[in-house]
Amino acid sequence: MEKKTLPFSKEQLKEITKKYPTPFHIYDEKGIKDYAEYFVSNFSWNNGFKEYFAVKALPNPYIMKILHQKGFGADCSSMAELLLAEKVGMRGDEIMFTSNDTPAEEYQKAIELGAILNLDDITHIDYIEEYVGIPELVCFRYNPGALKGGNAIIGNPEESKYGFTREQLFEGYKRLKEKGVKRFGIHTMVASNELDADYFVETAEIIFDTIVDIHKELGVRFEFANLGGGIGIPYKREHKSVDMKKVSDGIKELYEKYIEANDLAPLKIFFESGRAITGPFGYLVARVLHMKETYKKYVGLDASMHNLMRPAIYKAYHHITIPGKEDQPHDKLYDVTGSLCENNDKFAINRLLPKVDVGDMVVIHDTGAHGHSMGFNYNGKLRSAELLLRENGTVEQIRRAETHDDYFATLDFDGLESFS
Repeated sequence: MEKKTLPFSKEQLKEITKKYPTPFHIYDEKGIKDYAEYFVSNFSWNNGFKEYFAVKALPNPYIMKILHQKGFGADCSSMAELLLAEKVGMRGDEIMFTSNDTPAEEYQKAIELGAILNLDDITHIDYIEEYVGIPELVCFRYNPGALKGGNAIIGNPEESKYGFTREQLFEGYKRLKEKGVKRFGIHTMVASNELDADYFVETAEIIFDTIVDIHKELGVRFEFANLGGGIGIPYKREHKSVDMKKVSDGIKELYEKYIEANDLAPLKIFFESGRAITGPFGYLVARVLHMKETYKKYVGLDASMHNLMRPAIYKAYHHITIPGKEDQPHDKLYDVTGSLCENNDKFAINRLLPKVDVGDMVVIHDTGAHGHSMGFNYNGKLRSAELLLRENGTVEQIRRAETHDDYFATLDFDGLESFS
């Protein structure tokens, strides 16, 4: 059973909130760095292994810079994410651009940065040729369909909007060869928040087997196989973290069986994990504004689902700690809510907690991925600050909270006066 602890004490948190009002997300630098090193070390056997951090999970340049210093690249899917990678100093094969329904200007920016293009559909070959030109290295995203089961978050591959079919892969690589392309990659992404280590090994087998078949039929040699992301984290205490050594050992065995045995080495192994890298090391800190009792007991926070929407849209579990009350009996049943005009604005339903009082601080765990990044402004709610707990114990603000001026910045109030 995973123990849910905090990297700061109640006393530290009280000092932090004197300077930075709740709600805010705070990230643990040491936790992120330690896990990044652990993740990469497991694949030291593969020359050229690289993890491309999924920017969508936590699009903050300070976090990206920390990971870049650990050798990570960036997995980008939009213009804004490409610009963030550029601001951090990433260029060339440090950037993987995986996008769908993509405007030409985003492909152009990716090519300008020297990023690896990972095409989502066979029609995109003609599209990039017409609008931006075909680069010397191209990758396709493979959707294995019925060969691979999906999971609750990402869905079944056959119902997914992403990727090439197997038949389209062969046709696509054939067309690239005819157009003079000599450098190739292959990619897949078929899970989200998956905790079964064997799942990722099975995915590698599908990709390696496909690489062998494409090589035999078309003579294509692949530079890399991007095995995607989707590595889950233990949101619940009864969950266990994915054993990355087990994942690596299983992939290494298959690498020897398929890649080395068919004289297709060297083949670089890539991942594009986001949640696993930063998810467990982020915390949403809020304060109790109101206690309400009707048919149920409600804990009303100064945070809402605009700060963390996963519980509302996925029915996702996030552990909750009341600092200073960790050792008290958890025998009070509450719904923990925000103030949006939506009844699903709840961080927890029927959650056993210690007795909660107005003014208590509340820490919601595992918000370091798909937390702040999925925020929004419904009801005119302002997006919160992001803080970084440094290794030396100090705290830095790495994104300020929005203001009402920010919220209204795209409106022309001067023009409103003459509008009729």
